[in-house]
Amino acid sequence: MLGSHKQPLHYIPGRAIHHASLTYAGEAKTDARDAVVIADQARIRHDVNLMREPDEVTVELRLLSARREDLVHDRTRAVNRLRALMAHYFPSLQAAFNYATTRGPLVLLTKYQTPAAIRRIGERRLATWLKGQECRKSAVIAAAAVQAAHEQTAVVVGEAAAARLVSRFARDLLRIRDELAELEAEIDTALKGNSSAVPLMTVPGFGMRLAADFLAATGTDLMAFETPDRLASFAGLAPVPRDSGKISGNRHRPRRYDRRLLNACFQAAFIASRTCPA
Repeated sequence: MLGSHKQPLHYIPGRAIHHASLTYAGEAKTDARDAVVIADQARIRHDVNLMREPDEVTVELRLLSARREDLVHDRTRAVNRLRALMAHYFPSLQAAFNYATTRGPLVLLTKYQTPAAIRRIGERRLATWLKGQECRKSAVIAAAAVQAAHEQTAVVVGEAAAARLVSRFARDLLRIRDELAELEAEIDTALKGNSSAVPLMTVPGFGMRLAADFLAATGTDLMAFETPDRLASFAGLAPVPRDSGKISGNRHRPRRYDRRLLNACFQAAFIASRTCPA
């Protein structure tokens, strides 16, 4: 609200206020005392960070990136539970496919979850049904599923209940997959309308997702950092010296930095080290 009315906003970490309050007389802890300490620190300190009002693209990228991260965590959790259930009653089919990235096996599990059901429909009819559901490589998926079904003839206790849960998890994963595709399309649209995203995505290792995470953490105006050193410090890439007396050159990892930005930089460097020929 203050930013929308062009009022300058400064940020003082809570830890700094806590340590500063120890230098004031008395041990009381009240809202009035905290307000006095905060106001006094804002008045006498000249190194307090000025908060910038984010633009529309930055806010949009932050919201979309946060939602995408939540969905990725939900997908990982659902895949793990799906695999755990299938390992209980149908381990051969559990090991036959990658349920995290492939759509066809998930479509299969929405209707056929048990060895008996897959053997009953047969490979040819299963391939035809999968093709009607617009699944890629339907014949390959059907052949692998029927082969896995023929490898297991025993019926495990609790198979029916586990199969119903597997069907639900498969539908949840398909929904998450569709929502992730929509979010990535929105992120791509937001990046195309920003001038900082184009040169950033030419850096080896940076793609659409990492560029969105980078700009969501830094904002779209990188000139606000003034120097590359400040950007490196904000990302936690600049070592912090801890010298005392005769001890010098003692450098440590910083404690205060943006974790999401550091993660984006690390992943980009890791990808570039594996794919960039230079």
